[in-house]
Amino acid sequence: MTPLSRRRLAHFRASKRGMVSLVVFGAMFLLSLFAELLANDRPILVRYDGGFYMPVFRDYPETTFGGDLPTNAVYTDAEVVHMIREKGWMVWPLIPYRYDTIIAGERRNSLLPPSLEHPLGTDDQARDVTARLIYGFRISVLFGLILTILSSIVGIVAGAVQGYFGGWVDLTFQRFLEIWSSMPQLYLLIILASFIQPGFWVLLGIMLLFSWMALVGYVRAEFLRGRNFDYVRAARALGMMDVRIMFRHILPNALTTSITFLPFILAGSVTTLTALDFLGFGLPPGSPSLGELVLQGKNNLNAPWLAFTAFVIIALMMSLLVFIGEAVRDALNPRKVLA
Repeated sequence: MTPLSRRRLAHFRASKRGMVSLVVFGAMFLLSLFAELLANDRPILVRYDGGFYMPVFRDYPETTFGGDLPTNAVYTDAEVVHMIREKGWMVWPLIPYRYDTIIAGERRNSLLPPSLEHPLGTDDQARDVTARLIYGFRISVLFGLILTILSSIVGIVAGAVQGYFGGWVDLTFQRFLEIWSSMPQLYLLIILASFIQPGFWVLLGIMLLFSWMALVGYVRAEFLRGRNFDYVRAARALGMMDVRIMFRHILPNALTTSITFLPFILAGSVTTLTALDFLGFGLPPGSPSLGELVLQGKNNLNAPWLAFTAFVIIALMMSLLVFIGEAVRDALNPRKVLA
């Protein structure tokens, strides 16, 4: 690790708020990656007649556990539970419900308040809110991360081409960006989503059409400044290819500014997905999402735990990302002096 990298890392660690936010957000995201092991209506491990089975990863027919039907076993069925317990045992997740599990014995439109069995209550379709929150958090963060990475790559390449070549290339790109950025993005997203069946990757591609412009201006400015440095002129005079000059000699200087904005771009991506889900133009109906949880709170004012849960998790996520972004910005600031 270079001395400059060690200094930046020391600056980031010196920010207690940024470090705590990174640890908390990382722990929340890491736990959500194992959502199937935390919240599921299938056992994690089944011991039956001397054999071991893992229903969370594989479907098993009912005949495997002594049943008569060749269909997939339903592990919440009393008969299946009885057959397994006769010759073995089951290890259940901490929350015995998936995001789409309809609570057995409850009315489909029931709203159960928080309890020991349902820590955050249930929604108007008798689904456990805690389970939906875990799965929804994972989808939101993964969606935001993928969108942030892809939009950053496109934006950095576009800004690098503009700033390095300048002239008519820069002028043409600037006019295009002015027109493209002036379009009402949210309305266009809603219109496109109404024509195309919404899905994770389809929605990601639609949002990528507009999100890549966030870093173009900053990268362009760095390349406009860097292309006039003496070492760049010397490399060009020696016949080095433009692509190599751009991405080996100038890009490292531009990445400092780009990395600073990544947490804020991630927060904006998650917010946009939440807004689209709330309006009904996001992920397919029934998918676990934070926007759908906000909509549940709006439609069920007699169940305040829904709105409260949505507000707390979204506010917490946005606050953590902003605090991480501020710590990264201070760590990359050359004028910042470590106390």
